[in-house]
Amino acid sequence: MNHQDVVKTMPLRRLIMLGFAGLGVALLAVIGGVWWVFGAIGNVWGLGWSMGAVVVLTGTIWVLIDRELAAREFDKNNLPARPEYTKFDLYDHPKHLEELGGRTLKSLTYIVFDTETTGLRPSEGDEIISIAGVRVVDGVIQKGDPFSRLVNPGRDIPKASIRFHGITEDMVEGEDPIAGVLPDFKAFVGDAVLVAHNAAFDIKFLKLKEQVTGVVFDNLVLDSLLLSVFLEEESHNHGLDAIAERMGVVVEGRHTALGDSLVTAGVFLRMLDMLEARGIRTLGQAIEASSRISHIREMQKQF
Repeated sequence: MNHQDVVKTMPLRRLIMLGFAGLGVALLAVIGGVWWVFGAIGNVWGLGWSMGAVVVLTGTIWVLIDRELAAREFDKNNLPARPEYTKFDLYDHPKHLEELGGRTLKSLTYIVFDTETTGLRPSEGDEIISIAGVRVVDGVIQKGDPFSRLVNPGRDIPKASIRFHGITEDMVEGEDPIAGVLPDFKAFVGDAVLVAHNAAFDIKFLKLKEQVTGVVFDNLVLDSLLLSVFLEEESHNHGLDAIAERMGVVVEGRHTALGDSLVTAGVFLRMLDMLEARGIRTLGQAIEASSRISHIREMQKQF
């Protein structure tokens, strides 16, 4: 590996530390040179005070910047959002749509769920390491009866992924694999309507495990991200944090499967009133509106 490759792979905090160290050395050299040129090298106390001031100043500035970088590095609110997956057809369930499409949104039972994974590529070997869900009945989140399980992915968990969810390999070492968890989650879900933020991402992981687990999630699905675009088309940020802030939903336990499920459930309940105000009262109408948005967002990616 050459010097350029070493620099490219070096963490930002270390690069900044080396930069300040180099700056300090350069300033010390300049001060020493100035004192030498002007014949003041004999004034050891003055020279020492000047060099000490440089060391303290550069060191203090570096420490302050490093602390800020460290805080941002572990601040989950500053993590980038998941990529949006809209190619996956969430709405290809005509049988269930015929059964439930005419039901009013507020009369249905929902399971609002979320997954944490080893990475963002479900089709390239990434696995679920945590799955959670909460039930919403009659407009009330059943917080006392959640589903929350860690999953042994059978593979390593990248450090870049741990930064998001904080789940390490030691934490999942004794947990069941996905084949032992999904049947329990399916029993928890039952025939309820599934709700998730950026739902196609989470559903994709579930669909890829149908053959190996024998568990099929053919439930109808609503995506709070697409509903947000429908309700607030003028807004440019439809991340879960931004939506929660606009709707006054308290965010706790962000980037944990259960925490994100609770936040999404709070957001979704706010959306039900907003949808009703827009004339969207039934599940079929909500799915139709979401489906249209999905196609629009896919078209926008071509520009």
